Amino acid sequence: MPFYEQSVDTLIDERTLFARIRELGKEIARDYSGKNLTLLAVLKGSIFFATDLARAIDLPLCMEFLGVSSYQGGTETTGEVRITSDVTTPMAGKDLLVVEDIIDTGLTMKFLLENLQARHPASLRVCTLLEKPARAKARIDIHYRGFVIDDRFVVGYGLDFSERYRNLPFIGVMRS
Repeated sequence: MPFYEQSVDTLIDERTLFARIRELGKEIARDYSGKNLTLLAVLKGSIFFATDLARAIDLPLCMEFLGVSSYQGGTETTGEVRITSDVTTPMAGKDLLVVEDIIDTGLTMKFLLENLQARHPASLRVCTLLEKPARAKARIDIHYRGFVIDDRFVVGYGLDFSERYRNLPFIGVMRS
């Protein structure tokens, strides 16, 4: 029996997940054709999504990584956003696509977008795998979204509970 079977229910299965990522990749490739695309993966949660998304985009692109935290191990955001690891190259003049695992309150993304805009990219857009509009506290212009979900705590495919369950190949909901 897999380790998660007694604690996680499937919300979005692996097949549905990858089909949507392929669609997003096609949309992004169309929109960024001829541009200097840099995917900016927000760590740690977006790592699986960003990697698979990059493979689904039929364009030359660069990847950068930015560590951000607002949860500090729990299931609720602390409201305090911290950059835990910054990018390694300047962002000025680049067409940045921020790749996030989930946008719920929007406060982390608002902080990130303000921070990145100050670095003078050529363009700045957002791609998120999941959006949880029921928890929104800040309005975020999401250009590419995988799925809209209800207000449930989800794990898998990069999303964690106390740093565990990231390695599930699907999006799941923790059982109480």
